[in-house]
Parts: sequence; C-alpha cells; structure tokens
Amino acid sequence: MNILIVGDVVARPGRAVLEEQLARIQHEHDIDATIVNVENSAAGFGVTKKLVDQFMNMNIDIMTSGNHIWDKREALDFIGDYPRLLRPHNYPSGTPGSGWGEFTTKSGIRVGVLNMMGQAFMHPPLDSPFECADRVLSEKLDTIDVVVVDYHAETTSEKVGMGWYLDGKVSVVVGTHTHIPTADERLLHKGTAYVTDLGMTGCYDSVIGSDTGNVLKRMVSKLPVRLEPATGKGTLCGVVVDVDEKTGCARSIKRIKAEQDPLG
Repeated sequence: MNILIVGDVVARPGRAVLEEQLARIQHEHDIDATIVNVENSAAGFGVTKKLVDQFMNMNIDIMTSGNHIWDKREALDFIGDYPRLLRPHNYPSGTPGSGWGEFTTKSGIRVGVLNMMGQAFMHPPLDSPFECADRVLSEKLDTIDVVVVDYHAETTSEKVGMGWYLDGKVSVVVGTHTHIPTADERLLHKGTAYVTDLGMTGCYDSVIGSDTGNVLKRMVSKLPVRLEPATGKGTLCGVVVDVDEKTGCARSIKRIKAEQDPLG
C-alpha cells in the first residue's frame, strides 16, 4: 500500500496548495492512505473547527498536530468530536482528544496512527514519548496491519533516536515541527521507513512560514515584534511510503514536493 504523509500545513498558502495539489498527488502515486499535520493551518498557529471540516472533505484519513494544537482555544471543545484529529498522545491522562487514531482503507487495510511530541526544547513538557509508544503498541489490536508515527519534535537527535527505537515495531516514523524538509529518508535495518522532518506545506519565501521582514526585525532588534504568516505561493512537502501490509514493513520511502500553480 502507498501512504502519503504531508508536513505541517502553515496558514493560507499551505491550505491553498494542499487543496490544489492533494488530489493530483493521490492519483499519481496511487495513494491508499493520507495523513496530514494541520496544527499550523489557522494563520500559522493552531486549527479551527471550520478548517478541520474543510480538511475532512479533502480525502484525508488522519490529521496530526503538535505543540500548537491548543493555540485556538476552541480546539479544547471540539477535538473530542473529531477522532480523525489527533493531538500528541503523551499529554497527561484526561487531556481532551487522543493521539492514537485508526482507520480502514478502501481495500480493507487497518492503519493505526500515533502522534507524539518530543521533550527537548518543547513546551509544555510532556511525558516520555518512548514509554508512551511502548504502551500504545502493547495495547493496539492485532487487527492493525500498519502503524505510522508522527513525532513532533525540535531536535534532530531526538527524532533519529525515536526512529531507531521504533525500528521494526512500526511501519513509518516521520518527524514534523521544524518546517524544513530533510534529505535523510531511508529504510532502517528492521523495516521501518524514516525521515527526520517532512518539511512544511506553506510559503517557503519566509522564515519557516512567518513573514521574513517581521522575523528579521525580531532577530536583529531583540524586541517582541509580532510575527505574521507569510503570503505568497505555497509548496507542499511530504513523503510517499510503500508498505507491505502483510508484514507491516516499509519497502520504500520517497520525498515529494509540489508547488502551487502561480496562475491558480
């Protein structure tokens, strides 16, 4: 089976290129399952109920997130009604929503998705993602054929460590959060596909999705300049992973990049 995993959708440029290019990519790569990180989709910070409804109409199976999931406070109220929208699973017990989602593809393949957040330089500090992963995998149903992990973390070393920790235990581990696509996509020794960061789906004529001018003012002056999402042409970044649904092992992982039509 072919799984499309799309990096952090950032603001209007990210939403626009996703809407424009997603169906084409799904068709060209014969995609069976689609996972998209949406935590930055609302003006660069958070996600709204209106946007979640829009994403659900785009043939997306699971939406993942990270440290910005609660930036729009309404998410606390509606996330429980949207099992296809995940928040990091290593939040404390009792947090609204869940970080584990399941769905069945049209061909009958059962897929589980685990969303977790790293600990280094991340806020708020959460429980150990390693212990969280162990607990979830020990409790998952035997009927789950394929498991994908979105690990939302700041440091490359922590993401690489999680890849090796879960090698052979899950089908795919992808990193999100840092908004820059990495060129280390590969199959690990025991059959897990891995990449340190998918990159963002948004405007790359920016500083990781924010208006360059405002970011530079803040960097140079050290003053609290308000950051605004960049405007301009969007680029979709992610990976396509081919997984053997009988063994749960990945056969290949390929980076993809699709730019928004400037005339669109």
